[in-house]
Amino acid sequence: MKIELYISQLLYRYQCVTVPGFGAFLTEIQSAQLLENSHSFFPPKKMISFNTHIKNNDGLLANHIAQVEKTSYDYAVSAIEYEVLNWKKTLQENRTFLIKNIGVLSLNAENNIIFTPNEQTNYLAQSFGLTPFVSPAVKREVELPKAEIVVEKTATNIEEETPVFNLESETRERSPFLKYAAVFVIGLAVAGSIGYPMYQNQIASERVLVEATVQKKVQKKIQEATFFIQSPIPAVTLSLKSNKEEKEEVAKLPYHIMAGAFRSEANAQKRYRQLIAKGFDARVLGINKNGLYPVLYGSYATFAEAEKEKDSITETDNPEAWILIQSL
Repeated sequence: MKIELYISQLLYRYQCVTVPGFGAFLTEIQSAQLLENSHSFFPPKKMISFNTHIKNNDGLLANHIAQVEKTSYDYAVSAIEYEVLNWKKTLQENRTFLIKNIGVLSLNAENNIIFTPNEQTNYLAQSFGLTPFVSPAVKREVELPKAEIVVEKTATNIEEETPVFNLESETRERSPFLKYAAVFVIGLAVAGSIGYPMYQNQIASERVLVEATVQKKVQKKIQEATFFIQSPIPAVTLSLKSNKEEKEEVAKLPYHIMAGAFRSEANAQKRYRQLIAKGFDARVLGINKNGLYPVLYGSYATFAEAEKEKDSITETDNPEAWILIQSL
């Protein structure tokens, strides 16, 4: 199974994709860039780096492979382990290894892994369809000031072109209009002083009638509510969940921390009692297709809760504990 394709698919959606037992591919968003010297524009993109110190199985890659290939989680984990062995073998023999659409892994003189990302693939989904381009330089033209044209005029021409206004005739034409406007404004003022108080009195009388009508309706409703309840409050019913229903709810939790799988049911029960004594909400599952009895530390509703509890268990009780993502 080639897992490069599945790693590429996850890099579009997540900032960190861990390959258990090998390392983690990390992404960082880089803003759009402009190179002024070459007039080149580059869209935003995800920069990929590689960290060899992050090797723990977070379940992301294996769960994705199991869903796409429609197989079990355990089979996906085994496929990843086999592919990682091939990667390490190729690195030791050829000193370099190409991961398609992701980058090149190589070994330096100290046998440390050096990662060179593939610059051709942009894993930022928001930049889909955007490509770098080079813009031609913009040539700016300087606008020259226009020459002023000076026209000389003689005193005789100025006198001929200067208009002559008759102030007397203009004053006589405007005066009738001003008289009519003054009369109209005075009329409006008189009508407003008389009509506005009448309008206020009419509104006040109508408000009193409306308030009296509303008050009568409220009193009638109060009397009806006092002597007759049309819709009584229903009785409160309590339902208690049975032990079977509680077990079914626990079984729906999809994230489980594995304590081990035993060929003997007696050994599985023994391990179960040890975990109960330590305070874990442990469970023993039925025999699986491989003939083993799995034992769980506990089940959780979210991956974050399971990851936090697994870190505590690996430090205090079992370094080999791992997370199973499956609806039991």
